[in-house]
Amino acid sequence: MSTSRPATTGTPASRSSAWTPRRRSSSATSRTAAASGVPPASLSRSASTTFADPQLGKAVPYGIYDLTANTGWVNVGTDHDTAAFAVESIRRWWHGQGQAAYPRATRLLITADAGGSNGYRTRSWKLELAQSAAETGLTITVCHLPPGTSKWNKIEHRLFSRITMNWSGRPLTSHEVIVQSIAATTTRTGLRVRAELDTNTYPTGVRIKDAEMAALRLTRHAFQGAWNYALHPHPSPVIPAARAPQTPDPEWD
Repeated sequence: MSTSRPATTGTPASRSSAWTPRRRSSSATSRTAAASGVPPASLSRSASTTFADPQLGKAVPYGIYDLTANTGWVNVGTDHDTAAFAVESIRRWWHGQGQAAYPRATRLLITADAGGSNGYRTRSWKLELAQSAAETGLTITVCHLPPGTSKWNKIEHRLFSRITMNWSGRPLTSHEVIVQSIAATTTRTGLRVRAELDTNTYPTGVRIKDAEMAALRLTRHAFQGAWNYALHPHPSPVIPAARAPQTPDPEWD
């Protein structure tokens, strides 16, 4: 979710704390992803505002929205919003929902913001996606949105705005309340949302060496290759070089 998304909190009589949303300092926190296969799918993914409380801990909702099926998947983390967390959320969506919905899919298209944990300059984002491509056998293509355009991310309007309205006025007093509130979100157009808690740890400050980046099975598009690229589960096809002309063997007498 974008940094401008509001959230309502309060303090119930039976609890001493409730989460208060903190706006991120980065300008790009929304992401979009799309899966294509037979039939084609389209989904978008977003990391929301972080909720942090000294007693209750941290909650980081990270959502995936399938544009074709009008379904959402939200992974609620309890640690840092890192590239590993972003890709793990996409991986959980694929194994929990995407693969069953699109069993013949061979490709995954991700349109992402230019910054944040899945920014085009984030090395660990590419490395984690490369590992996911190898695990799933999917060719993962990423197209980054230009800076400052995250407000046009469809997940903001079709999923997270609905979640915000659904829990408006409800105290977010536990991880369970957040997960249940997100999963209860519906619309008249048939939106269905699935949510789960992710208690894994995602350390920050992970450094990726130049040699690791050079070894990635990554190909860049001809147009804005820094923003548009593909990660392959297998070595990308290599076009053989043209053979030099050869003198034909003499004919037998």
